[in-house]
Amino acid sequence: MTFTYFVTTDDVGIFQGDNCPEDVTPVAPPQVTPGRVLTAFRRIPLPASELVVQPPGGRTLVNFETNFYTEQGEFTRVVRLLGRRVELRIWPESFTWHYGDGSSEQTRSAGSAYPDLEITHRYLSKGRVGVSVDTTYAADFRVGAGGWRPVGGTVTIPGEAESLEVVTARPVLVGG
Repeated sequence: MTFTYFVTTDDVGIFQGDNCPEDVTPVAPPQVTPGRVLTAFRRIPLPASELVVQPPGGRTLVNFETNFYTEQGEFTRVVRLLGRRVELRIWPESFTWHYGDGSSEQTRSAGSAYPDLEITHRYLSKGRVGVSVDTTYAADFRVGAGGWRPVGGTVTIPGEAESLEVVTARPVLVGG
Protein backbone atom coordinates (compact mmCIF):
# COMPACT_ATOMS: atom_id res chain seq x y z
CA MET A 1 0.00 0.00 0.00
CA THR A 2 1.44 3.38 -1.02
CA PHE A 3 0.67 6.63 0.78
CA THR A 4 1.73 10.08 -0.30
CA TYR A 5 1.55 13.06 2.01
CA PHE A 6 0.79 16.52 0.58
CA VAL A 7 0.66 19.85 2.41
CA THR A 8 -1.74 22.51 1.12
CA THR A 9 -1.10 26.25 1.20
CA ASP A 10 -3.18 26.62 4.36
CA ASP A 11 -0.93 24.13 6.20
CA VAL A 12 -3.33 21.17 6.04
CA GLY A 13 -1.91 17.71 5.44
CA ILE A 14 -3.63 15.30 3.08
CA PHE A 15 -2.90 11.59 2.79
CA GLN A 16 -3.60 9.86 -0.49
CA GLY A 17 -3.42 6.12 -0.80
CA ASP A 18 -3.99 3.24 -3.26
CA ASN A 19 -6.54 5.11 -5.33
CA CYS A 20 -3.80 7.49 -6.57
CA PRO A 21 -2.23 6.96 -9.95
CA GLU A 22 1.19 5.31 -9.73
CA ASP A 23 2.98 8.24 -11.38
CA VAL A 24 2.07 10.74 -8.66
CA THR A 25 5.24 12.20 -7.22
CA PRO A 26 5.32 13.77 -3.78
CA VAL A 27 5.52 17.54 -3.76
CA ALA A 28 7.95 19.46 -1.62
CA PRO A 29 6.32 21.21 1.33
CA PRO A 30 5.47 24.82 0.47
CA GLN A 31 7.91 27.50 1.57
CA VAL A 32 7.31 30.88 3.15
CA THR A 33 7.86 33.24 0.23
CA PRO A 34 7.72 37.05 -0.06
CA GLY A 35 4.47 36.64 -2.01
CA ARG A 36 2.84 34.63 0.78
CA VAL A 37 4.09 37.14 3.33
CA LEU A 38 2.65 40.01 1.26
CA THR A 39 -0.73 38.27 1.21
CA ALA A 40 -0.59 37.90 5.02
CA PHE A 41 0.60 41.52 5.39
CA ARG A 42 -2.45 42.72 3.46
CA ARG A 43 -4.73 40.83 5.87
CA ILE A 44 -3.24 42.23 9.09
CA PRO A 45 -5.37 44.96 10.67
CA LEU A 46 -3.09 48.00 10.50
CA PRO A 47 -3.85 51.25 12.34
CA ALA A 48 -5.09 54.37 10.60
CA SER A 49 -3.03 57.43 11.47
CA GLU A 50 -4.62 59.96 13.79
CA LEU A 51 -4.65 63.35 12.09
CA VAL A 52 -3.67 66.40 14.14
CA VAL A 53 -4.61 69.84 12.80
CA GLN A 54 -3.19 73.13 14.08
CA PRO A 55 -4.77 75.45 15.03
CA PRO A 56 -6.83 73.03 17.15
CA GLY A 57 -10.56 73.19 17.71
CA GLY A 58 -11.78 72.37 14.21
CA ARG A 59 -11.35 75.91 12.81
CA THR A 60 -8.73 77.67 10.70
CA LEU A 61 -8.48 80.88 8.71
CA VAL A 62 -8.54 81.63 5.01
CA ASN A 63 -4.98 82.40 3.77
CA PHE A 64 -3.43 80.96 6.94
CA GLU A 65 -0.81 78.18 6.96
CA THR A 66 -2.78 75.36 8.60
CA ASN A 67 -0.44 72.72 10.02
CA PHE A 68 -1.04 68.95 9.73
CA TYR A 69 0.80 66.02 11.29
CA THR A 70 0.44 62.54 12.71
CA GLU A 71 2.50 60.44 15.12
CA GLN A 72 2.72 57.03 13.49
CA GLY A 73 5.93 55.07 13.99
CA GLU A 74 7.43 51.62 13.40
CA PHE A 75 5.90 48.53 15.02
CA THR A 76 6.02 44.73 14.69
CA ARG A 77 3.47 41.98 14.17
CA VAL A 78 3.90 38.20 14.25
CA VAL A 79 1.94 35.81 12.02
CA ARG A 80 2.08 32.07 11.45
CA LEU A 81 2.47 30.93 7.88
CA LEU A 82 2.71 27.25 6.95
CA GLY A 83 3.37 26.46 10.61
CA ARG A 84 6.31 28.89 10.79
CA ARG A 85 6.67 32.03 12.92
CA VAL A 86 7.00 35.07 10.66
CA GLU A 87 7.85 38.45 12.18
CA LEU A 88 6.97 41.64 10.31
CA ARG A 89 8.71 44.95 10.96
CA ILE A 90 6.20 47.56 9.70
CA TRP A 91 6.63 51.31 9.19
CA PRO A 92 4.81 54.17 7.46
CA GLU A 93 6.48 54.62 4.08
CA SER A 94 4.37 57.59 2.98
CA PHE A 95 1.38 59.71 3.86
CA THR A 96 -1.26 61.18 1.55
CA TRP A 97 -2.82 64.33 2.97
CA HIS A 98 -6.33 65.17 1.75
CA TYR A 99 -7.13 68.80 2.48
CA GLY A 100 -10.83 68.67 1.59
CA ASP A 101 -10.75 71.44 -1.01
CA GLY A 102 -9.80 69.16 -3.90
CA SER A 103 -6.08 69.23 -3.23
CA SER A 104 -3.86 66.59 -1.69
CA GLU A 105 -0.16 65.82 -1.40
CA GLN A 106 1.98 62.78 -0.69
CA THR A 107 4.97 62.97 1.65
CA ARG A 108 7.40 60.65 3.37
CA SER A 109 7.21 62.86 6.45
CA ALA A 110 4.57 62.49 9.15
CA GLY A 111 4.80 66.24 9.68
CA SER A 112 5.43 67.82 13.06
CA ALA A 113 3.83 70.05 15.65
CA TYR A 114 4.12 73.82 15.68
CA PRO A 115 6.56 75.59 15.38
CA ASP A 116 8.11 73.04 12.96
CA LEU A 117 5.71 73.51 10.07
CA GLU A 118 6.44 70.64 7.66
CA ILE A 119 3.02 69.81 6.22
CA THR A 120 0.90 72.94 5.73
CA HIS A 121 -1.97 74.01 3.52
CA ARG A 122 -3.39 77.44 2.78
CA TYR A 123 -7.16 77.51 2.19
CA LEU A 124 -8.27 80.16 -0.30
CA SER A 125 -11.97 80.33 0.56
CA LYS A 126 -14.21 79.86 3.56
CA GLY A 127 -16.40 76.82 4.10
CA ARG A 128 -16.43 73.41 5.75
CA VAL A 129 -13.97 70.77 4.51
CA GLY A 130 -13.23 67.16 5.41
CA VAL A 131 -9.51 66.55 5.99
CA SER A 132 -7.78 63.18 6.33
CA VAL A 133 -4.47 61.38 6.01
CA ASP A 134 -3.94 57.97 4.39
CA THR A 135 -0.95 55.94 5.57
CA THR A 136 0.97 53.61 3.25
CA TYR A 137 2.86 50.94 5.17
CA ALA A 138 5.89 48.95 4.02
CA ALA A 139 7.47 46.00 5.83
CA ASP A 140 10.39 43.66 6.17
CA PHE A 141 9.96 40.07 7.36
CA ARG A 142 11.97 37.24 8.79
CA VAL A 143 11.14 33.60 9.27
CA GLY A 144 12.10 32.36 12.71
CA ALA A 145 15.44 33.89 13.65
CA GLY A 146 16.52 34.36 10.01
CA GLY A 147 17.60 37.56 8.35
CA TRP A 148 15.29 40.42 7.43
CA ARG A 149 13.96 40.57 3.85
CA PRO A 150 11.66 43.10 2.15
CA VAL A 151 8.02 42.11 1.78
CA GLY A 152 7.85 43.57 -1.73
CA GLY A 153 4.58 45.46 -1.52
CA THR A 154 2.74 48.06 0.52
CA VAL A 155 -0.64 48.45 2.21
CA THR A 156 -2.52 51.76 2.32
CA ILE A 157 -4.89 52.45 5.21
CA PRO A 158 -7.30 55.33 4.61
CA GLY A 159 -7.69 57.84 7.42
CA GLU A 160 -10.94 58.96 8.99
CA ALA A 161 -12.16 62.31 7.64
CA GLU A 162 -12.36 65.12 10.17
CA SER A 163 -14.41 68.26 9.75
CA LEU A 164 -12.55 71.56 9.55
CA GLU A 165 -14.26 74.93 9.27
CA VAL A 166 -12.36 77.54 7.26
CA VAL A 167 -13.42 81.03 8.30
CA THR A 168 -12.56 84.60 7.40
CA ALA A 169 -11.50 87.17 9.95
CA ARG A 170 -11.23 90.88 9.77
CA PRO A 171 -8.57 92.75 11.65
CA VAL A 172 -9.66 95.02 14.45
CA LEU A 173 -7.33 97.65 15.87
CA VAL A 174 -7.56 97.91 19.63
CA GLY A 175 -5.94 100.50 21.82
CA GLY A 176 -4.00 99.82 24.87
